[in-house]
Amino acid sequence: MTRRLTKPLLVLLLAPGIVGLLVVLGIALFGWNWARAPIQQGTLAQTGRALVIAGDLKLHLDWPFVRVESEQVSFANPPWAAQPKMLVADAVEFSVDLRALWNQDIVLQDVRLKRPIVMLETASDGRKSWLLDKLQRDETTQIAIARLTLDHGQLELDDSQHDTHIHLSVDTKDTSTGSVAFKADGKFQGLPLVATGTSASVLALRDEQVPFPLTVDAKVGPTALQAHGTLTGLFALTGLDMQIALRGGSLAQLFPLLGLGLPETHAYAMIGRLVHDATTWRFEQFSGTVGHSDVAGTLEAQRVNERPMLRGNVTSQVMDLGDLAPVIGAGPSTPHEGPRQVLPDNALKADRWKSFNADVTFNAVRIERAKALPLDQLKVRIRLQDAVLTLDPLDFVAAGGHLQGVIVLDARQPLIRASATVQVKKLLLGALFPTLDLTKTSVGELNGEVRLKGQGNSVKHMLASSDGAVHLEMGQGKISRLLMEQAGLHLLEILKLRIAGDKNIVLRCALADFRVQQGIMQTQQLLLDTDVSTVVGSGSVNLALETLDLTLVPHTRTTSLVALRSPIYIRGTFDAPKVTLDTASILARSAGAVALGLLNPVLALIPLVEKGPGRDQGCAQASGGGNHD
Repeated sequence: MTRRLTKPLLVLLLAPGIVGLLVVLGIALFGWNWARAPIQQGTLAQTGRALVIAGDLKLHLDWPFVRVESEQVSFANPPWAAQPKMLVADAVEFSVDLRALWNQDIVLQDVRLKRPIVMLETASDGRKSWLLDKLQRDETTQIAIARLTLDHGQLELDDSQHDTHIHLSVDTKDTSTGSVAFKADGKFQGLPLVATGTSASVLALRDEQVPFPLTVDAKVGPTALQAHGTLTGLFALTGLDMQIALRGGSLAQLFPLLGLGLPETHAYAMIGRLVHDATTWRFEQFSGTVGHSDVAGTLEAQRVNERPMLRGNVTSQVMDLGDLAPVIGAGPSTPHEGPRQVLPDNALKADRWKSFNADVTFNAVRIERAKALPLDQLKVRIRLQDAVLTLDPLDFVAAGGHLQGVIVLDARQPLIRASATVQVKKLLLGALFPTLDLTKTSVGELNGEVRLKGQGNSVKHMLASSDGAVHLEMGQGKISRLLMEQAGLHLLEILKLRIAGDKNIVLRCALADFRVQQGIMQTQQLLLDTDVSTVVGSGSVNLALETLDLTLVPHTRTTSLVALRSPIYIRGTFDAPKVTLDTASILARSAGAVALGLLNPVLALIPLVEKGPGRDQGCAQASGGGNHD
């Protein structure tokens, strides 16, 4: 039997279809503009900021995506911002995945902004205008955009926390390829910024698969940068592969850009390949110059816990020793009256050592240096861990031997605590003083040790407060006889050697032993013993004042008929040392010789005769003495 549907049931079944039909007819007749008011009201209620859609609103459904198009759109900034609008655009287009929308995972796909003006601001208390919660503090409320296309736009970024203000303008360069040109100016962390470049018009902000081409020519403060290559995942920067050229006045000036407290240097210029993947940055196969020195190598920075870890190897085929000056705090400092200071007095920027850790080896194959300095090569391993800088091993090839040691600078407190232990190994006497002709044929090996501890934020202050010891010694060798005769003022022997030529004599030993307390080096033993004479020294060296106060007294081992016999005084400053003789003693001897010469010319030699010590004042005595603490 056939049953008919009752009228109420029929209405109930047909109602959804009727409503749907009315909606379709409404959209066909009136479009989506009716939805503008609910969208604007909902946005205001959710964010506390006004969204204005002044033009037509269109929706296109292509399951599971819906494409939204609107014209004359603006969105307000929060009340604290300097600019009233965060976004003003002639047109806005984007797609939304309805499946993700159901799961409250909103990602705008293929966003296109036509002639946009975007104003982004950060307040001094950390609030960010692009966060959409009412307090602008919840990082999860920022708009997630997968791909962004800017069609002739401008972007302003004001970050008062980091003293940054950037204005960026983007223009379509080639409509067929979609490439754009951009220009930026302003300041970055207080440094003036200018930049130009080209890129693809579609910015793959969240796409971690497709490389994004980029060319940029920029200058940030004193640092100039040219780069070309690709980026991947602009939002998270998951990949980067670019050829890069850097130049600037000092590597320390890269701190605002890299966050790495590199040392002060002379001007530099470098080129290399910059690669980034996951948490690692690598500056591969770079080459260039720092000052007058060439450098090459690879450096890698990896995020480890709170600090990045810098590792690598750097080589210099020819290093100008003068390029180490700013690294150790030497160079121009605060002007002051008096003699020029020699010890480096500029404060090291140790506060930046807390920004990263490091393990880097440096090798200088050949050192260009002043002729008076017998340094030839350098190898050092530089380690920085929790603001403690360690140079170990430190190895200078010098005068045919080595200066090997360990230097530790602990910057975990306001004043750097420094300690240094340097071994002097087999330095050749003939090469130790390359500017003195009288030592070039000398033979002997200098050995010893320097141990110092001090504190201060410059090398000068570390040495001025230092305690420790300096011990240097030389065993048997050979030395210029003319040099020793000159030290004893043996006039007749000097004349003979000048005429007949110099020759070497036996060097029995040499010893320099200093105790260091609060920056004052006090002699314990100072001795040079040869077959001709023995020179015994005493006095002190003040590292704080950079002054010398040493007295050398020659004692002849053989009879000299004409010897003025005077102590040798070494006084003055490190910058301008003065070597003088006891003129009163010389004048007295000379006057005596003149007076006796008036009686009998032979008697004139009596005050000038040096008979020798008659006993051993050299190595035999020194062998049992000396305090090397």
